[in-house]
Amino acid sequence: MIFFKRRGDCILETHQSQHTARSNHEALRRHSEARSRHSAAELTFESEHIDGTLTIRLLGQLNVRSVGLAWRQTDRLLRRLKPDRLRVDAGRLLYCDGAGVGYLAECRRRMQAPEQAPDEQRFELVGASHDLTSLIELYGAPEFSRLEKHEVLFSNLPDSIGRAAWELFEEKFRERMIFLGEFFYHSLRALAQPHLLRWGETLQVAEKVGVNALPIIVLIGFLLGLIMAFQSAIPMRIYGAEIFVANLVALSLLRELGPLITAVILAGRTGSSFAAELGTMKINEELDALTTMGLEPMRFLVLPRIIAAVAMVPLLTVFFNISGLIGGLTVLKSFGYPTIVYYNQVLSAVNITDMISGLIKSTVFGALVAGIGCYMGLHTKSGAGAVGASTTRAVVSGIIAIAVVDGIFAVIFYLLDI
Repeated sequence: MIFFKRRGDCILETHQSQHTARSNHEALRRHSEARSRHSAAELTFESEHIDGTLTIRLLGQLNVRSVGLAWRQTDRLLRRLKPDRLRVDAGRLLYCDGAGVGYLAECRRRMQAPEQAPDEQRFELVGASHDLTSLIELYGAPEFSRLEKHEVLFSNLPDSIGRAAWELFEEKFRERMIFLGEFFYHSLRALAQPHLLRWGETLQVAEKVGVNALPIIVLIGFLLGLIMAFQSAIPMRIYGAEIFVANLVALSLLRELGPLITAVILAGRTGSSFAAELGTMKINEELDALTTMGLEPMRFLVLPRIIAAVAMVPLLTVFFNISGLIGGLTVLKSFGYPTIVYYNQVLSAVNITDMISGLIKSTVFGALVAGIGCYMGLHTKSGAGAVGASTTRAVVSGIIAIAVVDGIFAVIFYLLDI
């Protein structure tokens, strides 16, 4: 028979006969009862192992300060003795908080582990009050049967890749699919019942996305057209082909740079704004309040923002293209070419297909920027830097998504000979 006595930081371990151990146990228990009356915050841990049954007696307070002592000793006993049955005597517990309940529930789970033979009598809690028993029953075994992660120095590479892929699918892909499914569902509802959409909120967001962004879009478009014209005019001037600068500027802006640069600007301006707004609402529990009141955040907050962005980005792209063409015209005017020559050269270089393809790109880019910004905002974590982290992820993810989708469009237009 092995007998353990632990109080404070003192551990006594003796190998005695059954009769001597029982007498010592009675003396120690009387002593612990006297000590518990003087220090209610002290936990006395006693254990004995007889015929495959490990009995643990807890005296005093089992709280967040003392549960570590009990758990370390219990874990050592379970690993060393590997008992067939665990009996916890809680009849002399003066107090037990949530940490203590977790300790008792974990003891029960350890004795009912899947790798061991199922036996409802392998764990027994005796002497517990009705309130404590009811509280422990709230925590069922499934809540404690999660897969434990062990840090290892060397890991199996296929296993690590599989686990990483599963975590990526479980945490990222599935959440994004749920977000897209909710968006398309509420979009179809809005088409069937337009009154469900918050038109006032949509117009306010459209003003922020479109009208407020117009000055920076026009400025950057003009400067980009100016820079492209100057940089391309230098080598073309050697061959006397400065007039073809108009072809280069017009084709580049309408097909590629107009939608791309406009979307990148909005990813840094609008996507980050959406992520910050919704992230702040998430931290302040405003999203939970909307859900409690029966208002879906997708219909109430996300849908107006995506619709406003999809409607405004093509218009901003048109202004970007016009200001870029004006920038190119400024350069050619400085070379002595009249405006009508530049105008005719632009018309000969591009057609309506180029403009439509650029506007299709910009529409998709607008949906990507707004959707990613809203998604990152809705999935903001808690903490002081959570909103900043969501904003950063929204901008970076938005730019990466724009580049990837732009490459897909390039392949599609090439295959379609557009």
